[in-house]
Amino acid sequence: MGFVRNAWYVAGWSSEFGGDLRAITILEQNIVTFRAADGRVVALEDRCPHRLLPLSKGKRLGDTIQCGYHGMTFDGAGRCVRIPGQDRIPANAYVTAYPIEERHDIVWIWMGDPAQADPARLFNMPEFSDPRWHAHQGEALHLKSNYLNVAENLVDPAHVSFVHPTTLGNAASENVPVQVDTEGDPIVAWRWIRDSAPIGFFKNFGNFQGTVDRWHYYYLHLPCTAVIDFGSSDAAARLAEEDRDQGVRIFALHFMTPVNAQYTIDRWMHLRNTAQGDDAVSAQMDAMFNIAFAEDKAILEAIQEEENRPQQRPPVRLLIDKASNVYRKRIDDLVAAERPAA
Repeated sequence: MGFVRNAWYVAGWSSEFGGDLRAITILEQNIVTFRAADGRVVALEDRCPHRLLPLSKGKRLGDTIQCGYHGMTFDGAGRCVRIPGQDRIPANAYVTAYPIEERHDIVWIWMGDPAQADPARLFNMPEFSDPRWHAHQGEALHLKSNYLNVAENLVDPAHVSFVHPTTLGNAASENVPVQVDTEGDPIVAWRWIRDSAPIGFFKNFGNFQGTVDRWHYYYLHLPCTAVIDFGSSDAAARLAEEDRDQGVRIFALHFMTPVNAQYTIDRWMHLRNTAQGDDAVSAQMDAMFNIAFAEDKAILEAIQEEENRPQQRPPVRLLIDKASNVYRKRIDDLVAAERPAA
């Protein structure tokens, strides 16, 4: 499978972009970025059309970039505005400019047809703007893994019992069936574990004295955004599914940026309905998430290594794979729809 290009991808947190030239790679495309004088982020093809030197190896002059080889200079729209030694600028002397949108301290980039870059298609959640919720950006997890494997991991409640036994799961959930809804976008997989010991995460942050009811809802938005809604409440409360806000509830957000076929950057953050504004709690949660995501990294990179080796037979598929199977089929259909006609 290839990449869906007509989509918004996270280029980085807002804090990653300053006035200096910064080279990034998304969908195997090299891009040079900088924050212009008016505050907007500029993203251009990182390749001079003359001798192909990356523009990121040149210099910024105001809101333009000067190539470091022969001085051709390009503005924020990708147009060549100067060629030293000649007045005529050829029509093909330009670089691709990528549409950029910045929301909630996240920089989004459109990698496909600029005419289809609709800001209304940007991922959003009402909790971003709700004062009852605290938003905290985490780190960037660099994975030597294809983004499809990473996405599958993020629509899979079943793995937490085995991969994250001290943080996000425990043995109580091993045999609890996974429910799946693949009718719309996002694809959803979920399960509740009733009247069980709290997992490590909520032993630290829930202050629960006895058993809890806990939930995991995995929402996978095509092509590369995942939201994991998880939390706990006292088992005695018998909390209904629609009343999850009454418990300790956290949204773990994962923004997957495919760099190439075997390298994905997963920027993660969380929204929580507890301890708003408490930086110490944010740091403690970061530490636990780092443990859990390091466990995911070890699994996903080992899987990628095996995928790269010859296989004698196709992998076995299980009932728990329904959501990931549908996800791969939809990605395949989107990629096929973008291919030019023969």
